[in-house]
Amino acid sequence: MKKFGKLLNDNRIRNFILISGLAAIALIFLSTFISFDGNGTSGSSVSDYRLELQQSITDMLSEVEGVGEVKVLLTIENSSEGVYLDNNSTKTKEIEPVIRGAVVVCDGGDDPVVVGRINDAVTKALNISSAKVCVTKLSK
Repeated sequence: MKKFGKLLNDNRIRNFILISGLAAIALIFLSTFISFDGNGTSGSSVSDYRLELQQSITDMLSEVEGVGEVKVLLTIENSSEGVYLDNNSTKTKEIEPVIRGAVVVCDGGDDPVVVGRINDAVTKALNISSAKVCVTKLSK
């Protein structure tokens, strides 16, 4: 106990402990702004996920015959979620956000055949029911 008290009286050790503590607090504070996945790389936000998925669906639909110019809007229910083992240290999988619905606006949105093709493609790609997909004509 006397050795410990003697160490605390040394200014260099006291400064080292103080700086180490402040650095630890700063790292904890910064960790609230930066998310990391299991590989140590920055994870994408739900908004980024939605935008990437919208772009993928838009690219896919633009290749469908009769669609023409197309815009897609997706609504998402919640954020992504990690599933961990009992000890909360090993991530076993990542649960993606749930797609609530899709709105597709395109040139061919007034043709029932094109609407059927779009509806089939979107429901299968997103694994949602056709009741959650709205297809309409793009106004010029």
